[in-house]
Amino acid sequence: MLLTGGLKSLLPHVLRRIIRCNRLSISNTSGMAEGYKQANVVILHKSLADDFEKFCRANDGPLPLLYRSQPGEWKCPSLSSDSDIRTDCLQYRKYEHGACTGSLKSLKEYSEQLKDMVTFYLGCSFSFEKAVQKAGIPIRNVEQKCNVSMYKTSVPCYSTSMFHCNLVVTMRPIPESKLEAAVLATSELKEAHGAPVHIGDPGLLGIQDLSKPDYGDPVHLHPGDIPVFWACGVTGVEAIINCRAPLAFTHSPGCMFITDVKNDNVTSSGGVPQVHCISQDPLHFSIVSEEAAQKIKALETLIGIDPGERGIRHLQRQGELLGASLAMSHAGSVLITTGFPTHFSHQPPEENDGPPGALAIAAMLQALQKQVAIVTDQRAMDLNKRIIEEAVQLGILKKPIPLLSYQRENADSALMFLCEDGNPERPRFDHLVAIERAGMAADGNYYNARKVNIKHLVDPIDELFLAAQTIPGVTTTGVGDGGNELGMGKVKDAVKKHIKNGDVIACDVEADFTVVAGVSNWGGYAIACALSVLRCCDTHERYLRRAVGCPRTPGPGLWLPALPSVSKEEKLLKTLVQLGVRSGKTASLEMEVDGLPFYNTHSLMIEKLL
Repeated sequence: MLLTGGLKSLLPHVLRRIIRCNRLSISNTSGMAEGYKQANVVILHKSLADDFEKFCRANDGPLPLLYRSQPGEWKCPSLSSDSDIRTDCLQYRKYEHGACTGSLKSLKEYSEQLKDMVTFYLGCSFSFEKAVQKAGIPIRNVEQKCNVSMYKTSVPCYSTSMFHCNLVVTMRPIPESKLEAAVLATSELKEAHGAPVHIGDPGLLGIQDLSKPDYGDPVHLHPGDIPVFWACGVTGVEAIINCRAPLAFTHSPGCMFITDVKNDNVTSSGGVPQVHCISQDPLHFSIVSEEAAQKIKALETLIGIDPGERGIRHLQRQGELLGASLAMSHAGSVLITTGFPTHFSHQPPEENDGPPGALAIAAMLQALQKQVAIVTDQRAMDLNKRIIEEAVQLGILKKPIPLLSYQRENADSALMFLCEDGNPERPRFDHLVAIERAGMAADGNYYNARKVNIKHLVDPIDELFLAAQTIPGVTTTGVGDGGNELGMGKVKDAVKKHIKNGDVIACDVEADFTVVAGVSNWGGYAIACALSVLRCCDTHERYLRRAVGCPRTPGPGLWLPALPSVSKEEKLLKTLVQLGVRSGKTASLEMEVDGLPFYNTHSLMIEKLL
């Protein structure tokens, strides 16, 4: 028997010959024939072949099709010169009616049945290991001399008439400092599954215990390692099991077919990928192209001007808009709050900065088919109901948004509001957004910019943001322009130092992401634009769908109408004026927000953002 030393440098045809003679004392092909493509193998009856090919095409992340044979064809001329699929895998599995009925070293005894069967060769992540190592990234399973870990997930693949299953993934521990390098090294290797489909907590894929893989071996994480998951060709094995075909064969997971094809025929899809952390509990990273990230950075720069000369540049932190929009892009359900009753002597006391930005975010979330609701003060429910109705009439919203209010009744009120039956494992919302919402100061009061306490007009919605900090998987964003808004606690030291009356008015409640804008509405417009940028980013879109199903090509009929426009915002502001909602700084009922004229100031900002 040959041992493993030196196998990684042997040419594929030599390795296949050794495997054919059953002379290897190894359990998997990871690390072998470095730089050459390896393949998962699925062999099934010819009557199922067309439907299985459709299944592969529809889920090309886990099932990149390298070659489909003719019935009874044991060679694969485009992948190898002298191969025989009956003998050239280390080990095979036999499936009958969905059950694994044996492990085999050879399929020669089934040569007669194989004459009516078709072989599918599917890309494998072992193929990208050399590229990952060349980038200076350790391959832990190779170091630990074991098979890669493979897990069934809760992510459904796109189904065809005969085939359906959940995605299977491989996991490789990657040092946190090397995450971006790992994504870059694999993203263009589409025939080896391409970029990861998840980075971070395995529970987000429905994986309960990394020490108990469904296939392969457990791989030990070193301190500082992050679990990184790639789509896996063993997904095809799960599809075969669920199909319950009378007879089928596959490779044994980890025991790949080694091809003669080098991994140097990559095609660039454009854009260097970036990795960004969007949650610490559970740990969750997202992927976006450099081009999309730069666009969102440009949006953040645009809204960062300070027309009121309040000193907001001292509050700004780069990358907050990108983080907030990525978190919302991953969210399935978003709760928005707005409302700053700065005009305590008027009725209604609300200012007109906040609602337009909130509706701009809500409109884009609706277009992205996410659940969205608004929570506001009980005393302002009728006003907000009318604003939402008008927004639907104006075409800003596709349909009305559920309108909620929150009152504290006991210590568990916030948890009961945010989670089903108050259970932190069953949150109703994945993300909370506050935009120009009065925020609680350190003394428990709420202040406008002039240091007037308006607590009697504000319901304790801050408690929802404080409770969200204790609920795994729920993230928050605060949008503001003066430091006294909900969520600005993240920059409260700068508010106290640089903003007039900041020592008193600074909001004490933090959000995970703090978007600071010259006018808060601009922050809402920028978030809507950023979400659209992300949705049009192929790199991010693939990561969102876990590389299963077909790419969702954004059409102008879906996205453009959801973006803010000068026309829509002009009509909305006129509606607010008619409802008696005043400008924040001047209390005037004119076409202005925060004392700045709509025309040539706010209208110009909207045009620049678009």
